[in-house]
Amino acid sequence: MTTVTTDPTYSPRPSWLARTEAWMDARGKGAWIAAMVLGFIFFWPLGLALLAYMTWSKRMFSSKSCSRKSSRAMMSRSTGNRAFDAYKADTLRRLEEEQDNFEAFLERLREAKDKAEFDQFMDERAKRDETATNA
Repeated sequence: MTTVTTDPTYSPRPSWLARTEAWMDARGKGAWIAAMVLGFIFFWPLGLALLAYMTWSKRMFSSKSCSRKSSRAMMSRSTGNRAFDAYKADTLRRLEEEQDNFEAFLERLREAKDKAEFDQFMDERAKRDETATNA
């Protein structure tokens, strides 16, 4: 007799392979590469199998990094809702403008700090020269 469950939240426990894969994915690409290298060191067919799996499942070449170029490409993707896309574009434009203004502000702060340090150096040098000539 088979029992059929109607609970939509029920899911059978995943296999140890699925749990291992999820564990490795949670640790990132570095964990996969380390496992592959260790596989090659201890038992080369295991390393080769991991390399084949990583290549086949696109784990080796997928970039999940948050680089500026890839995040901008994702942000320019259309949702199909013109009002939302216009709002998103306007918000991104304002954020980029704020970022540019902040970077300009930081540059002015660096220049002011450099100028203050240089002025302090010149004042100390002038005082040193003045005491040397008076002595």
